[in-house]
Amino acid sequence: MNKHMQDSYLKRIERVLAYLSDHLDEDLDLDKLADVACFSRCHFHRIYHGLMNETVMQSVRRLRMHRAAGDLIRTSSEITAIAKRAGYGSVEAFSRAFKSSYGAAPASYRSIRQDIPVVSIPTMELKKMFDVEIKSIDPMKLACVDHHGDYMQVGKAFEKAGIWAAKNGLLNQTAKSIGIYYDDPASVETEKLRSAAGFVVDKDYSDEEYGISTRSVGGGRHAVLIHKGPYAELGKAYQWFFGAWLSESGEETAEAPCFECYLNDPKTTVPSDLVTEIYMPLK
Repeated sequence: MNKHMQDSYLKRIERVLAYLSDHLDEDLDLDKLADVACFSRCHFHRIYHGLMNETVMQSVRRLRMHRAAGDLIRTSSEITAIAKRAGYGSVEAFSRAFKSSYGAAPASYRSIRQDIPVVSIPTMELKKMFDVEIKSIDPMKLACVDHHGDYMQVGKAFEKAGIWAAKNGLLNQTAKSIGIYYDDPASVETEKLRSAAGFVVDKDYSDEEYGISTRSVGGGRHAVLIHKGPYAELGKAYQWFFGAWLSESGEETAEAPCFECYLNDPKTTVPSDLVTEIYMPLK
């Protein structure tokens, strides 16, 4: 274990937590928080989520609720004002969220003067969960279709790219299927998620009918995680990869998106046998 690097990551996350606590009444920008932590803006949200076991916005909601609980017990402020300070537009929405977290509606909580829960930093589970290897790879050209929205629906883009590849005689046993994922689904609204699906090619392609464009992916050092199982379970691999593994490794992420390479065909492989390589770009 690289204890020095792990401590460094935790201290940088601690700076973010301190900043959040001091600026809870403000609109909190992920890029600003990445700068506070001196992490890559491209990957800050994944690192934070991996280390904290919650997203930045979940932390903000948790901290605001913690503060609201203190306001309910220690002040005589109107619940309407407390709800607004916690970021809610109505008492009803605040009451539902508060009861979900604290087990009682705000008025009841205030009347029975419950103790304020202790806010603690989740510990990391550092055990080895996946095989990871660091590789230097050459850049690859990818003929791809862009996808916007839920990553679980990216199959639509793969189908479109596959039809185009078959049409152009590119879909064979050696064809390498790649997915690029630009955003952390735990930190970005579903409808704003950006990804691309396609195949490795040896020259540039463009086809407006199919929405095909060519871009470069990879190049340089990458940490490669091997995941076996359903695509729906890849999220836990990302969380461990960007949390426990990265902080232990002594590595820093580069300003490039992660991508996945699919080693077998989901149409002919049972989900439990699907093998996916997740590539994390490194400096």
